[in-house]
Amino acid sequence: MQAFRGIRPPGLLPGRMTSSLPVMTSNHTSRRRRRPLGWVAISALLALVLAGSGSSVAPAASSLLPPGALAPTERQRLLARRIGTILEQAHYRRASIDDRMSADIYQHYLDSLDSQRSYFLASDVEEFNNWKARFDDMIRTGDVEPAFLMYARFQQRNRERIQYATDLLAKEPDWTIKESFEFDREEAAWPASVEELNELWRKRVKSDGLSLILAGKTWLEATETLKQRYDRVQKRSDQVTGDEVFENLMNAYARTFDPHSNYFSARNSEEYRIQMSLSYEGIGATLQTEEDYASIVNLLPGGPAAVAGSQNQSTLNIKDRITAIAQGKDGPFEDVIGWRLDDVVQKIRGKGGTVVRFHVLPAGATPGSQEKTVELTRGKVTLEGQAAKKERKLVTRNGKPLAIGVIGVPGFYRDVDEEARGNKDFRSTTRDVARLIDELRAEGPVDGLILDLRGDGGGFLPEATALTGLFIDQGPVVQLKDYTGRVEVLDDPAAGTFYDGPLVVLVDRYSASASEIFAGAIQDYGRGYVVGQRTFGKGTVQNLISLDRWTQKPVEGQLTVTIGKFYRVTGESTQHRGVEPDIALPSPIDMTEVGESSLDDALPWDRIAAARFQHQTAARALPAALALEKAEAERSKSDPDFQWLVASIAANDALRAQKSLSLNLEERKAERAVLDAARLARENSRRADKGKTPFETVVAMDASDETNGEKVPDVLLDRTLQITADIVTDGVKPPARTVAKRQDGSNSTPAP
Repeated sequence: MQAFRGIRPPGLLPGRMTSSLPVMTSNHTSRRRRRPLGWVAISALLALVLAGSGSSVAPAASSLLPPGALAPTERQRLLARRIGTILEQAHYRRASIDDRMSADIYQHYLDSLDSQRSYFLASDVEEFNNWKARFDDMIRTGDVEPAFLMYARFQQRNRERIQYATDLLAKEPDWTIKESFEFDREEAAWPASVEELNELWRKRVKSDGLSLILAGKTWLEATETLKQRYDRVQKRSDQVTGDEVFENLMNAYARTFDPHSNYFSARNSEEYRIQMSLSYEGIGATLQTEEDYASIVNLLPGGPAAVAGSQNQSTLNIKDRITAIAQGKDGPFEDVIGWRLDDVVQKIRGKGGTVVRFHVLPAGATPGSQEKTVELTRGKVTLEGQAAKKERKLVTRNGKPLAIGVIGVPGFYRDVDEEARGNKDFRSTTRDVARLIDELRAEGPVDGLILDLRGDGGGFLPEATALTGLFIDQGPVVQLKDYTGRVEVLDDPAAGTFYDGPLVVLVDRYSASASEIFAGAIQDYGRGYVVGQRTFGKGTVQNLISLDRWTQKPVEGQLTVTIGKFYRVTGESTQHRGVEPDIALPSPIDMTEVGESSLDDALPWDRIAAARFQHQTAARALPAALALEKAEAERSKSDPDFQWLVASIAANDALRAQKSLSLNLEERKAERAVLDAARLARENSRRADKGKTPFETVVAMDASDETNGEKVPDVLLDRTLQITADIVTDGVKPPARTVAKRQDGSNSTPAP
């Protein structure tokens, strides 16, 4: 069963932005309002929702549950009705939980229990299908017993499967048989019989054992590890509480509306609060359970994991799966597959300054693939760690050195506490970027500027508009549309342009929300070029709604509800499609696995009317971008680092395409040897082209700081530097200053 704990998708910090648009009838939908910023809370509606949905208690249905099974409480029955009402009345979709949606909710819930179709029998699912059309009625009446019955059946099947798996460990498998294990079963048929399920689990246990054998363990050592692992899986299922079953069920409802709407139980609301207050020390990563793995959902800007990545050190990445954890630089690794997420988190947290190490199955890698080892030093997620940082890079063109400033922006932040205290020197993304530009200027002429937004999942909305304002004169930056259809246009808050030279914005698939607002505005104004990979595509706004009416402590939990969408000044949404780069670069991030378009039930892309803005000149004409892209494609053919990156991406794509694994020991050894040899060949080809001595072995290559440390080249930044130099020298002039036409028809005045 999946647990949903403290997950924050890329985007605005919850609570930082609320809606000020009051509830209105449909005849207001065409009106627009331009303000400096922000939506004030929809508290009136929510007060009515919370009050109205709590007026009576739904009667309990006759019990369907077996003796000893977890059962819904009267409090949960009431809370289910309240959550359903809020979702219907406050969510952007304004959708009714009806028969059509009921089937989708049922499927979400079933998938949360057994997405790989490895526990339930086809007969179980056929029985469950009788409730497929009742999930809409369940949340209205509070009679959610069928969902608890489904979980009770999952617990029963889990006990049966774990007992069978443990019994199989009594005899070592025959590693010489040529057979395979289908590990990706999301589209497979449900097992028709216990015998079919047994065969599936025989291969699964054999695959688990083979992975440990390939990692250097004996069969006896492997059986001890697997016995402990399977025992933990059993205990994890048995220790699940009714609140956790209810939380999972409510998330099936919320996420059918869209993937960023979530329900947090009281326990997880407190965990969420701790995470947002940054009051613990750890690695700055958000986890969730994915099958039996603790999977990385998000890296918090300024945290140890994100900082290590920004320094090109080995670190965790989104969708990596943690398989083992060790304390200190030489402590033994402890297998954590099958652990409760709470227990994994406790292993990761610890005293600041201490070391924690991980064995990690990389994102997209097949089970049993070679794992990587990551070492991180625990610490707090600090504002300083989130802060923008600068570098001064030199690129030679026609014998002349060009100075290119690079400013990394890991998040959109503002020290609101210091601002509230009246401190005029409070920290913010915009202020830090302006200061860094001044520092670059003080060091000498700046021929061009790159803002590196790779991995920037967003943050504080006002900083997106303010940062845009450093590079354009006053005008509209982004439009917000709420669930009533009301549109609000947010302006650059200050007139004048702080930097008007050549500008490039570097993005990747993890650039989301506020990053997309900024990149889209720079692109729409023709102010600069966007380079890299298509961005995440999160163009929605969430509100955090407490479900506790009479106490500040989280007793009932809280609901995150999508209440609006972002639109560019052109009227195009950033939702789902993201921002397309003017000049595309290859990326190791798989867009089919990462991004809004990869999420179930994501809100669609759409368009509204453009804000009143216009270009004085068509400065960023498409042929100029095509010319830059063509020049870069030709130049990159002779770049050893770029060719190594392209070859490595192709190799990873081939691995991701695998759906099954060989269970023959010699075949697996041979496959791993081929992969290692190919990896070594790619690296040595690069080294030969650069005049460096080749590595003799894979072990020597992996131990080198040239392949796993600060000396690893940032290939995409290097290519972006070359593109920026082209913009500076090859006649692609920086776009002329634009004029935004205000709603009253007047024009903003360019800064002197």
